[in-house]
Amino acid sequence: MNNIIDGVGASLTLKKNIKKEIGKNNLTPSLAVIQVGDNKASSIYVRNKQKACEEVGISFNHIKLPDTISENVVISEIKRLNEDISVNGILVQLPLPSNFDTPTIINEISPLKDVDGLTYQNVGNLVLENECLVSCTPTGVMELLKMYNVSLSGKNVCVVGRSNLVGKPLIQLLLQEDATVSICHSKSKNIKDYTKKADVLIVAAGHPNLITKDMVKEGVVVIDVGINRENDSLCGDVSFDEVSKKASLITPVPGGVGPMTVACLLKNVVKAYRVQNRK
Repeated sequence: MNNIIDGVGASLTLKKNIKKEIGKNNLTPSLAVIQVGDNKASSIYVRNKQKACEEVGISFNHIKLPDTISENVVISEIKRLNEDISVNGILVQLPLPSNFDTPTIINEISPLKDVDGLTYQNVGNLVLENECLVSCTPTGVMELLKMYNVSLSGKNVCVVGRSNLVGKPLIQLLLQEDATVSICHSKSKNIKDYTKKADVLIVAAGHPNLITKDMVKEGVVVIDVGINRENDSLCGDVSFDEVSKKASLITPVPGGVGPMTVACLLKNVVKAYRVQNRK
């Protein structure tokens, strides 16, 4: 099938360009990741980030703390990293333990080092279209659309899902490209009415196989951000086998948006380094 968007290949291209940029300009970017507790999925994600950093020449510092500590210890660690001029990016691996106040902790990160784009200042600047660091997954989605020459100006784009991490930032990025954006979520009535009209459909609902072939039009571009585990295998929010027959372009799960999320984190670290060092 030649309508499948190759997220792995696209991420390798992006990483290759980042590595070249770092080497050619003698940049020394570094990323610090704070992990609290032993969440298995989090440990895998941290390892993936470390491997990606090593591939392109970004220094990586993994700060692992037990889940028995207090919030103040994490905040002190963030403040220390904020002050450390050798650290360009700070990321708190989510989820934090349930008794922690996640927004308070995230907003202790300097907006200039907030490579996850989650601080209130970066979110506000995104809405106002000011220069800022933007969430990695939405950035990855936009990079894929750009790489595959998908024009967004004047197009009907439907986003299914309104999370702070994906849906809401995506709305802003799509509006910046002059798309006509509709948002569907768990309280939306008859989402098919919206998805069926979409030229581009981006699904980030966390609901396996939510989108079926009767919900999309012929020739639609489908970006599936969902990652769900079903019967010991991974699947997206889109019923891939049937929807791919109608789509002009579609991302698989795995191998679509996921690899681009990590590559865009690296891009954010380099961007943060350049801003901090005025390079």
